[in-house]
Amino acid sequence: MLGEHLYEATTASFESMVVEAPGLVIVDLWATWCGPCQIVAPTLEVLAKQYAETLRIVTVDITEQPEIATKYAVRSVPTLLFFVDGQVVERLVGTVPRADIEARIRHYLGEVVG
Repeated sequence: MLGEHLYEATTASFESMVVEAPGLVIVDLWATWCGPCQIVAPTLEVLAKQYAETLRIVTVDITEQPEIATKYAVRSVPTLLFFVDGQVVERLVGTVPRADIEARIRHYLGEVVG
């Protein structure tokens, strides 16, 4: 699932990769058995490449890292959590169109940069 612009977090690395990271971080909570997750993955890779200088997209396989899913009350995948300066500011659940994800990115980058 990982492309060259996506980062994979584990329970051990999540704090430093996401919570302690400045600016915008999007966390993609997914599972290998999840069909919709496979649909969203290429979109996230494109967006990660497009916004490589201004944000980080981190993936978490909830089957391998259930503690993270529990901590953030993830009940369905895919779930995208938007973090700004370590705080969850938005949650998108399901197969969200690229335009909607990108609109949220622009919104939060405006807050972070502007």
